[in-house]
Amino acid sequence: MFFKLIATNTYGRRKIHNFFSQKTAKNRFLRRIIYLCVQNFNIVRFEISNIEALYNVAGEFLNAAGPHRQFAFYGEMGSGKTTFIKALCQQLGVTDMVTSPTFAIVNEYQTGSDVKVFHFDVYRIKSTDELYQLGYEDYFFSNHYCFVEWPELIEPLLPAHMVKVTIEVLPNGHRVITINI
Repeated sequence: MFFKLIATNTYGRRKIHNFFSQKTAKNRFLRRIIYLCVQNFNIVRFEISNIEALYNVAGEFLNAAGPHRQFAFYGEMGSGKTTFIKALCQQLGVTDMVTSPTFAIVNEYQTGSDVKVFHFDVYRIKSTDELYQLGYEDYFFSNHYCFVEWPELIEPLLPAHMVKVTIEVLPNGHRVITINI
C-alpha cells in the first residue's frame, strides 16, 4: 500500500481511503478527497508505509493545511519529525539545505518564491527565556511557514492558531501523521 488517509470528525465518524500507487496519489481525485475531508473533519490522518510515500504525503499535507502556516510537531525521538519537515520544505521549494536546528534552535530557509520557512527544534531549550531572547514572536506570528519540533517543551508560548501535528510509529514500522486542524 502506498498510503492511507483517515479522517475523523468530532463525533467519531471516520472515512478511510487507501491509495496504492504514486500516480493515484498525484491526481486531482486525491486532492478533492483531502479537501472534502478537511472541510468536514477536524482530524486528518495519513498512514505511510515507506519513505517514498512521505514526500507525496508532504504535498497533500500542505494542501490539507490550506491557509495554515504554523505547525507544532509532536512525536517520540526518531519518529520522523525532522524527516517529514525536510519533505515539507522540499514541497515548498526550499533552496537551502534543510538540517535539524537542534543546536541552533531555529533555522531559516528560503524558497524560490521568496517564502520563508522557520524550523525550530526546542529539544535543548532549558527555559522559555531562550525563546524570548530569540524573538520567537516574530517567527510564530509571521505569515511565513513555521515548523516547531518538541513543542510540548514550550506549550505556554504556542499561539492558539498553531496546528498540532502528531507523528506515531506503528509496530509494523509505518508512520501515522495526524493533523488537528
